[in-house]
Amino acid sequence: MHLAIIMDGNGRWAKRFGWPRLAGHKQGAESVRRVIRHSPKVGVRALTLYAFSSDNWQRPAEEVSGLMRLLAHFIEKEVAECRANGVRLEFIGRRDRLPANLLPAMERAELETLGGKRLHVRIAIDYSSRDMLLTKMRPGMSREELTRCLGPDVDLLIRTGGEKRLSDFLLWECAYAEFHFTHVAWPDFEESDLEAAVAEFEGRERRFGRCTIKMNEPSSVSC
Repeated sequence: MHLAIIMDGNGRWAKRFGWPRLAGHKQGAESVRRVIRHSPKVGVRALTLYAFSSDNWQRPAEEVSGLMRLLAHFIEKEVAECRANGVRLEFIGRRDRLPANLLPAMERAELETLGGKRLHVRIAIDYSSRDMLLTKMRPGMSREELTRCLGPDVDLLIRTGGEKRLSDFLLWECAYAEFHFTHVAWPDFEESDLEAAVAEFEGRERRFGRCTIKMNEPSSVSC
């Protein structure tokens, strides 16, 4: 299963406690660790996390710089554990606008975890799905070719924090994704929340535009 998560609600979580927004992002990093460790246990083989959108550059400079430092620290700290647990790290999005000190950490993490087969974690930084489509599409390109360039189709998309929109995230890949929206803020997202979302997904009927025919009842067709 390919799971994608829009990790929303960090700032509002911090505001509840009267803390700066960056405190919410720091706590959100703990949720990232929990989800990466637990995902293989619920059948997730690919995990794409929306860490920083291209629109997020419009946030206050202090918050943006703090986020970049937090990303660099997280990457450096997690590489050894990811490698030991068969987790491959990959970063998608633009790199030309990122701080120079962040790029070596990203490249080293990708190289050192390249052999990971248990879970493929893609972290979207300075990411815009519209920009990715414009960059990758060529005249005459087939659907299959574009999918190979962008990445696998998403099976389940989770958005925390109560909002119900894609926010320019994996627009092509989410063509037939199932959506799970929760009011739980990302810093509060626990293993049990992941399990509940996956269990709900597994109970859904995915038709992909087709009718469903019950195998034991040839005359029973629902559309």
